[in-house]
Amino acid sequence: MKAKQVFQDMSPYTPGKQIEEVKKEYGLSKIVKLASNENPFGYSNKVKEEIPKMIDHLEIYPDGYASALRQTLAEKLNVGEKQLIFGCGSDEVVDIICRTYLEKGTNTIMATPTFPQYKHNALIQGAEIVEVPLVNGYHDLPKMLDEVNEQTKVVWLCSPNNPTGSLINKEDLVSFLEKCPANVMVVLDEAYYEYIEASNDPNSINLLGEYTNLVILRTFSKAYGLANLRVGYGVASEEIATYLNITRGPFNTTSISQLSALTALEDESFLQNTYQENLVNKKAFMAACDNMGLHYYDSEANFLFVQLPTTGDELFEYLLSKGFIVRSGEALGHPKGVRITIGSKEQMNELQSYMKEFLASHKGE
Repeated sequence: MKAKQVFQDMSPYTPGKQIEEVKKEYGLSKIVKLASNENPFGYSNKVKEEIPKMIDHLEIYPDGYASALRQTLAEKLNVGEKQLIFGCGSDEVVDIICRTYLEKGTNTIMATPTFPQYKHNALIQGAEIVEVPLVNGYHDLPKMLDEVNEQTKVVWLCSPNNPTGSLINKEDLVSFLEKCPANVMVVLDEAYYEYIEASNDPNSINLLGEYTNLVILRTFSKAYGLANLRVGYGVASEEIATYLNITRGPFNTTSISQLSALTALEDESFLQNTYQENLVNKKAFMAACDNMGLHYYDSEANFLFVQLPTTGDELFEYLLSKGFIVRSGEALGHPKGVRITIGSKEQMNELQSYMKEFLASHKGE
């Protein structure tokens, strides 16, 4: 049966190489995956201790309102419980926004390259896509504002941006919100919020009261280390959240995922350790890239996009043969570079040695 016309030019999401796949392909026993921006330090031991207690009553539907998690998160963020929407990862909330607000005859504005699910889901709804190229890894906010017209329904701001890691600072964010028409939704995707250095924190949640067209997305998949359990959320005005919750499926997060996220929220020490380890290892990797003569974008996330004198695919394949999975820029819409998740100190030291070998073998090309 033929699907909608737009599907003729689209393809399913292609994830990065999986560990078992690479082991089999290259005959390796050890694989280090630094491709999907997962937490290399795992997840809270408190969650690990609690999960066995959660395996009860699997025959019963979960709490469709995520009441306990909703109450605790609302208190933590100092927002109303009715301002929250939970999703199977924050990418489901992206889909819900597109299904609620976009249709044929509307347009939506985003940077390029950025998180691809904005474009993917908007296309399915029949919206026109307006893409504005990044400038040195950053959103070109003035140009994005210039593109807003009467048909614009949603503007997407990914901060820190995936795949470059660059942050929209508070001054620029507020300036953008001031100038953007109030009837245009501004979605600020902060999937990597917990990695932002404290001095650069835009405190975006505090802007919700003043800018009722603002929607903020966050997730438990990255710094909290719960990527497998798929819990993300949006924070918005009650009006917007109500519309989004009408679109949302009634049981889209499981009891296990809700309780795990709730437990993770209470383990501040794990989150702080993740933040500190990432920061130290990222700065050390930046210094190593400097020594190798490689340029990289400013990053307030748990990854670094490194530009190369070769294609990203070449380094990607070389590192695969050594047991390291990274993400080629060619797969992310940014040729001649790789996005590398920041791993443990030991992992990053080994990775750097292989990168030096690769660059030495391609010297003068």
